[in-house]
Amino acid sequence: MKQSVRILWSSDQFIMRFVVIGMIVASSMLFTIIPIGQALRGSLYDWNPLRGQFSYIGLANYVEALHSKLFWSSMLNNLIFTTVVVFFRVLFGLALALAIYSIPKFKELFRTIYFIPIVCPLSAIALVWLWMYHPQIGLFNAVLMKFGVPRINWLQNPKTALGAIMVMTIWKDVGYAIVIYLAGLLNLPKTVYEAAGLDGANRMQTFWHVTLPLLKPTTLFVVVTSLISYLQSFTQIFIMTRGGPGTKTYLTTYLIYNDAFRNYRFGYASAVSFLLFLVIAVLTYIQFKVTGKDWEM
Repeated sequence: MKQSVRILWSSDQFIMRFVVIGMIVASSMLFTIIPIGQALRGSLYDWNPLRGQFSYIGLANYVEALHSKLFWSSMLNNLIFTTVVVFFRVLFGLALALAIYSIPKFKELFRTIYFIPIVCPLSAIALVWLWMYHPQIGLFNAVLMKFGVPRINWLQNPKTALGAIMVMTIWKDVGYAIVIYLAGLLNLPKTVYEAAGLDGANRMQTFWHVTLPLLKPTTLFVVVTSLISYLQSFTQIFIMTRGGPGTKTYLTTYLIYNDAFRNYRFGYASAVSFLLFLVIAVLTYIQFKVTGKDWEM
């Protein structure tokens, strides 16, 4: 009896595993592999759904993109935006996580406070900051006026527009890095710190030679996930600047949107999308290749 029940349970487990694996494969096909395949196929065509045009042109879209000043300008803006935001997200995330970790009594409170912007929709955050940056009624200019500083048109000034969006993005997303670093700090072995204390290491030496090396896998995770995310930034650009002034905040994702849904050049937009995908894949691979071996625990 027990053996038959065990066999029945094993067969049920096998069926359940088969169903779960099948659902995972099906969802991957439906939401990942098929769309990527369709985008890659579409990038080889002159594709305009309004005119019903879908004619094969080979690599012409890729050649046009690689010879486009706007494409390279958007890619440069993308790299600048991503580099700055990732750097400060990691820097502030680690610093604030260490500060919160040092006060266990209020750790949960501060972690919740800093995580609130993460769960808020980016579109809502962008609208709030759009008001804060307003040249006439914005919060930042109101503060500047108190000190006799002239108003600044933050989002329409070519020198400040991209930086202003970077500040908003860092503020919104730093909570993610804080939570990840706090989890990393909580899992660090206490024996290593005890050994460092016995060796006479002070707090700064302990941080540089114990804490930071042990947090390298956590840092790698934050950097890679941030890199992939920020190279695809779109919402804040769409709401706050629409790529302006001029093309100073024109990121590659906004270029894709503009060509696909305003110029109806779906083939060209698909080609740019695939080029962006290749950039993300290459940068992620380099990141793992350069740091992966040294950062293994």
